[in-house]
Amino acid sequence: MSNIYDKDWFYRAFKFFACHHIRRSFKRYHVVGRENIPEDGILIFGINHSNALTDALSLILSTPGYQLFMARADIFQSKFWGAFLRRLKMLPIYRMRDGIGAVRDKNSAVIDEAVESMYHGVPLYLFPEATHRAKHSLRPLSKGIFHIAFQANEKYGDRKPVYIVPVGIEYGDYFRFRSTSLVSFGEPINVTEYLRDNTGKTEAEKLLELKEILTGRMASLISYIPDNEDYDAIWELVKIRAGLPPVSLKKRRNRNQKFIDKFVEFSKKEPERAKRLFEKVRTFTRHRKEHKISVISVSKKRPGWNMLWKTLMVIVGFPVFLVSGAVSAPIWGITSIIINKLKDKAFSNSVNFGVELLLHPLLTAVGMTLLFCLTPWQVAVVGTVFIYYSYTFTFDYYQYIRKWLSDIRWTFNKELRAEFNDIKNQ
Repeated sequence: MSNIYDKDWFYRAFKFFACHHIRRSFKRYHVVGRENIPEDGILIFGINHSNALTDALSLILSTPGYQLFMARADIFQSKFWGAFLRRLKMLPIYRMRDGIGAVRDKNSAVIDEAVESMYHGVPLYLFPEATHRAKHSLRPLSKGIFHIAFQANEKYGDRKPVYIVPVGIEYGDYFRFRSTSLVSFGEPINVTEYLRDNTGKTEAEKLLELKEILTGRMASLISYIPDNEDYDAIWELVKIRAGLPPVSLKKRRNRNQKFIDKFVEFSKKEPERAKRLFEKVRTFTRHRKEHKISVISVSKKRPGWNMLWKTLMVIVGFPVFLVSGAVSAPIWGITSIIINKLKDKAFSNSVNFGVELLLHPLLTAVGMTLLFCLTPWQVAVVGTVFIYYSYTFTFDYYQYIRKWLSDIRWTFNKELRAEFNDIKNQ
């Protein structure tokens, strides 16, 4: 069996192909903080986990070269899939449901291989929250990432420093395909230096302190809201106050955090007043959703003007939408069927990506072949370009219609607007 850190043409080809489709999955995709990644060292990336497989996809596009991931062991049971995933630089990690023996014995060998891979220049990407959750918050971090760092330092720390690099992924929407993604790399933790300077502490003390440091640095890279009973109300207020003008994703995140900090501070200084406000916000959110009104409509300063402008764009784009929808029907049809059967809607974007990845090249190839066989080459070229963009246009236009209908409902819903004005006055 070859080493997982070996150069592999299949991995490079697949990553190039996948990255092309990952870019199509987002309207906007930004990466910031690459300068924080150490150029020489053993690297472990600690990432927040909020959007199932989409998190890994965002990371694949964020840095060039090889990347090592760990995934739950049960998906490696098939010989074919096990070999395929290994070619994609993925290792199985065993959990308690796989048996204590597997966790103790097999994970040890997996971690050894991961450490060896990192030493040879292939960094490890881990989600220390252990499971995904669609929230602008963090679960308590597991100790696994630190145990791996300690083991890497024990084996290679005298030759290469070991770093844990915090990463934050911020989405415009957790459940909507073609939203936005911001990947931020934060200040790295020099584990080798930390262990050298803290020899007098017990391992438990070191783990706890590093856990607090990593949690803080990861939280600073996302719009972080404390996970308590006020979470939903604060996030609703932030979305309303911040709005969605065309600024950079980093500026949007920083602006969100500024409002979050203000509301959190307000809840601490004036708890009773905050309690009354947050209760009104929760009621307003429930009513808004019952009337199928997007918070984007609420955040607009001139919803009536937005509604009129969107009406014009809907009329102009509708004929194109009908044709593009017919052309891309196999993609959105299969995607819709699968998503409707999902128990965990956090996998919606992952399904969208997977179906588009598999069917879009086939659809484009078949359409291009037919066009060049049956029509003049000029028509065939234009038609091929149309087929290529048909699915993304169909999806974006459909979302545009939903926002347009939301603007209409919001503009003419006097009761809900009065409820909102009452909140604004506070």
